[in-house]
Amino acid sequence: MRFSPAALAVVFAGLSISTSLQGQGVGAPVDPRSMALLAQGRADAAAGNLQGATDLIETALVVDPRNRAAFLELAAVAERQGLPGKAIRLYREALLIEPNDPAALRGQGEALVAKGAIGPARENLAKIKTLCGKKPCPDAVSLSASIAKGPPPSATPPATVPETADASK
Repeated sequence: MRFSPAALAVVFAGLSISTSLQGQGVGAPVDPRSMALLAQGRADAAAGNLQGATDLIETALVVDPRNRAAFLELAAVAERQGLPGKAIRLYREALLIEPNDPAALRGQGEALVAKGAIGPARENLAKIKTLCGKKPCPDAVSLSASIAKGPPPSATPPATVPETADASK
């Protein structure tokens, strides 16, 4: 019960961010107050204060929901907290603002790999390669390496345990 008001506030903030993105112009500059809060959040994240960083970056998104860099930074913080599902959702929000952002596609792909979703991660890799064309693309290299490495052991389904050999032999 103690966390209910906070949970409701987060849900309503997420809904308002998603719907407000559709009504704002793409070419308008991001509010400077939002960028200042993002800078403070980045500093907190660099110092290891991930909860403080999350709070500041979420505030930056409330100030200006078009701040794609804030979505990317918040997703990176979520990944550092071991929350790849949340990171995937945040990268999706960034891609709603700019669908051809290689950094967001790479980040989402790496979070998908962390969840064990290799197929969708490969789709993101194909999009990045299309966007980069013939020029070198560090985002494609990074995502390729993550896919080749595979998901962490906690994300893979448990293997069947072979039956033990009979002890009498």
